[in-house]
Amino acid sequence: MTGTVPTGDHDVVAIGCGPFNLGLAALASTVDDVDLVVLEEQPELTWHRGMMFGDASMQVNFLADLVTLVAPWHPLSFLAYLHDMDRLYTFTVRENFFPSRREYEDYLRWAAAKLPSVRFSHRVEEVRWDAGEQRFTVDAVRGDGTRLRMRARDLVVGIGTAPYVPEALADLPEQMLLHTSEYLYRAADVAAAGKVTVVGSGQSGAEVAVDLLGRNVAGGPAVSWLTRTSSFAPLDYTKMNLELTTPAYMQYFHSLPEQVRDRLVKEQWQFYKGISTDTLEEIHELLYRRQLEHGLAEVELRFGITVESASVDAGTGRAVLTCRHRDTGESFPHTTDLVVAATGYRNRTPGFLAPVEDLLLRDDRGRPRVRADHSVELAGGVSGRVFVANAEIHSHGVSAPNLDIGAVRNAAILNAVTGREAYRLPKRSAFTSFDVPGRVS
Repeated sequence: MTGTVPTGDHDVVAIGCGPFNLGLAALASTVDDVDLVVLEEQPELTWHRGMMFGDASMQVNFLADLVTLVAPWHPLSFLAYLHDMDRLYTFTVRENFFPSRREYEDYLRWAAAKLPSVRFSHRVEEVRWDAGEQRFTVDAVRGDGTRLRMRARDLVVGIGTAPYVPEALADLPEQMLLHTSEYLYRAADVAAAGKVTVVGSGQSGAEVAVDLLGRNVAGGPAVSWLTRTSSFAPLDYTKMNLELTTPAYMQYFHSLPEQVRDRLVKEQWQFYKGISTDTLEEIHELLYRRQLEHGLAEVELRFGITVESASVDAGTGRAVLTCRHRDTGESFPHTTDLVVAATGYRNRTPGFLAPVEDLLLRDDRGRPRVRADHSVELAGGVSGRVFVANAEIHSHGVSAPNLDIGAVRNAAILNAVTGREAYRLPKRSAFTSFDVPGRVS
């Protein structure tokens, strides 16, 4: 790399600065013997701006911040943020311990500003393993064009997931298709459409449906909502079922055979594809209000629908979806002006890992083999470790993307990096016993 500036050795280089790696930096900031830096390509921290509806609330309470669940005394907790902003008393009187998304993003930005280890406008281009030095080399480009090279004993990859649009919708032109992640950025396209169709459900799809139904009641466009699921199902956040999102269950889940884990992920879909009951009630209220109005554009809700393909009608210039009714097997066309894909996100393999790709061991389905401490199994002779954040549903279960597991995972990573208990992990996080009596996972 010509003209590269060496910037020294670090214990850990973390790539990507979403909530998980930001939380890692926060916890590492109070561990004296860990030299950690976080590199983020973007110039600043933003969090789901395309779905930042004005009244959107978090689905986890404020204790699921960057640090509290393993370090409630930490100076970068959400309570410390509220105190710093002089909002702690009013937050208490509010008696709603679920922050708005806007407030949570502001908290993340506050924490990032207090962490010199977090470096924005640093795009990682390549990671290599130096067998002689037993170190990873990380080549990055800073926003001003300066090329940097740093070395690290361990890496943490936390680049997040990417919006996923299925092949069935891929043939639609950009002006007729948007993903929920860009919904608010495309407000003009939504307002101009005569009919908007949401494909897919989950919380994001439901929140878009709320916005569209509100527009419809005010005289706006027709709305359709189509989803493959067998109902507009709620998130199963009952207290005993939430024990399946605890560190105790995550440890048990990791001990199971690969085939069993894959089956359980499919069965537990309501943890990540369901809809909050508050949002479902809001949808029902909007539908009820429509009954008191006259002359509104059509609203259509259908579950058990698979979209098999999409095209543009040459005569009308509108989008036509070929749909299949899953109960009967019958197909039918669906015509619309704009499609909102509420089809979720997928893990991505970053290009910067290409030089070490042959060192990453994979399971029968090509996924990284991830140990209990969230490090990927590597080829023999590699002493460094590559940890992953939010890329291990297949190995650790459906709670892996949850914010309330982030602090626990980061504590486990730091314990592995330091070789000691830098942070005490929960010894008993569930009342339920998951394993066979007497078996040690």
